[in-house]
Amino acid sequence: MIKLLEQAITQNLLRPLDLRFAQMLVEDENPILLFVFAYLSAQTGAGHVCLPLSIIQKDQLFDGRQKEFAQEIWQKMGKPSAKKIVEELTHCHCVSQSNDDLSSPIILDNGLLYLQRMWSYEEKVAQFFRQEHSIVDIDENELIKVLNQLFPATKESQETNWQKVAASVAITSPISIISGGPGTGKTTTVAKILAAFVMLTSNDKPIIQLAAPTGKAAARLTESLGKALAQLNLSEEENKWMPKQAQTIHRLLGAQPESQQVRYHKDNPLQLDILVVDEASMVDLPMMARLIDALPSKCHVIFLGDKDQLASVEAGAVLGDICRFSEDGFSQKRFDQINHLTQGELVKSTDIIPVSQTPVSVVSDSLCLLRKSYRFGEDSGIGQLAFAVNKGQTKIAIALLKKAEVSPQQLEIALEPQDVSFIALESKESYLLMIQDTVNAYREYLTLVSQKASPDIILNAFNQYRLLCARREGSFGVSGLNDRIEMLLHRQRLIRRPTNSYQSNYIGRPIMIQRNDSTLGLFNGDIGIMLNNDEGEMKAFFQLPDGKLKAIQPSRLPQHETAYVMTVHKSQGSEFTHTALVLPDKFSPVVSRELLYTALTRAKQKLSLYASESMVKMAIQTRIQRRSGLIDKLRY
Repeated sequence: MIKLLEQAITQNLLRPLDLRFAQMLVEDENPILLFVFAYLSAQTGAGHVCLPLSIIQKDQLFDGRQKEFAQEIWQKMGKPSAKKIVEELTHCHCVSQSNDDLSSPIILDNGLLYLQRMWSYEEKVAQFFRQEHSIVDIDENELIKVLNQLFPATKESQETNWQKVAASVAITSPISIISGGPGTGKTTTVAKILAAFVMLTSNDKPIIQLAAPTGKAAARLTESLGKALAQLNLSEEENKWMPKQAQTIHRLLGAQPESQQVRYHKDNPLQLDILVVDEASMVDLPMMARLIDALPSKCHVIFLGDKDQLASVEAGAVLGDICRFSEDGFSQKRFDQINHLTQGELVKSTDIIPVSQTPVSVVSDSLCLLRKSYRFGEDSGIGQLAFAVNKGQTKIAIALLKKAEVSPQQLEIALEPQDVSFIALESKESYLLMIQDTVNAYREYLTLVSQKASPDIILNAFNQYRLLCARREGSFGVSGLNDRIEMLLHRQRLIRRPTNSYQSNYIGRPIMIQRNDSTLGLFNGDIGIMLNNDEGEMKAFFQLPDGKLKAIQPSRLPQHETAYVMTVHKSQGSEFTHTALVLPDKFSPVVSRELLYTALTRAKQKLSLYASESMVKMAIQTRIQRRSGLIDKLRY
């Protein structure tokens, strides 16, 4: 079996780490246990929280890939029955049942196999979200007045004001989840929620904190929430209590460099009354568990995000799992309460609002989906395409792209700005034209660099456009595309790329931080540009969430890479006036409906999609399923 598992490593079905993990736990080279433990490790590395024993079947190994090789593995295991696999696990010294001593490295819980730490994280998160909420002590009559002030009714509108519904849910529940697509007004809604909390508190005003998974997302939250609060015409006293700056969850928790330790935890909780967590779809299971661990016993927590975006890079899809409960609807008691507080907003809805006559999970009564997009109107190609992709409507999506298709000949001339452009990547010529198109898009910021404009103006110009891709390696990945773009920029004398292979920096080089460095205040995903300062020294300039600039000596920078191109995963929490997406020429498991939807919704005004029609179809038809036991645990 070990030889077969080594072959699995060469075929990228397992990692060396997975085999070492299995060998460490299995002393007698039991073939069933060796495979199951290696497979569990691999599944966790792929983002799954657990391994359902039900998928350990000859036709489902490795998610259906390499079927002949999977058959060899199955034969070596002895073609075990489900009963036989469970017997081997229950007799193994390193496996505990979920109701036994939980100090073992592997936990078996209701047919699901976990690494012990992942099981503990999931239990903590499930207990947090399914806890019975104590009644929030708020005068309902006063709340109705405040909601009417912040969400004034208009005679023309016969539609449900979902922002008002979401506000009433969040204010009356210690834990709330607000999910919505692009332009549905998540930030506007949370600004009014925070204003309502301050307006309803007469004495001790609440301590409010804002957090997001990445530095870029925190910067966007700071900027967008500041603009939303400015629209509310709050008094000077009310404004004094509003949060001025968001921070990363790592910084909020006091993460230590090169360590898993954090300053704030259950024995040293955070000092806050209200916490807003933006881009919650990016929060993985371990990070969510650590955040929950640090919360004080009495506080309001509001999670914002888009349930249809890509799940976190690390294990779990916490927001997506929780938002599955939106299908259950409110309990009758909760429906009546929210409808009363919003003065009939729920009964105005033309959507089907399910009201369960049977007991529902506590989570269902803490959820609200924002359903109306204010960014994309009915005539928006981006909005229509994103909706079709999200709903799996392949024929409609392809029809929309056919209308937006641009020929290679048209690419050679300057195009008038359009909502959506679709460029079929079917030849080397179209690939090279895509590179030239990207170079043209970056020409404006590089012109500003040559004119020695101020760093903030240059950074703003650079962030108007971004090319996104699905993978890191290859000619359609980050490394290959960055290299080709740099070469063409150098040939067209827009940059001076160093000829010395040991030197990668040059004036105008955009970079992305790949590792958190709290001492420098830089975090994974932060974007900077190499520029000369007033003394002529090359520094990396970054714009902080409060708008201030920070200049860092290149030698002090944490791990980073060139950033003309970034993966769709890295783009989460960002938006660009013009977003371009290139899909690979060969199918990859990372190309999915969620990836395509996430990329499309990074575009604010213009979208360029470079892909073959067949690849778009495959992406829409491929869904990401993160295996976990969270949904079942939340139903208890």
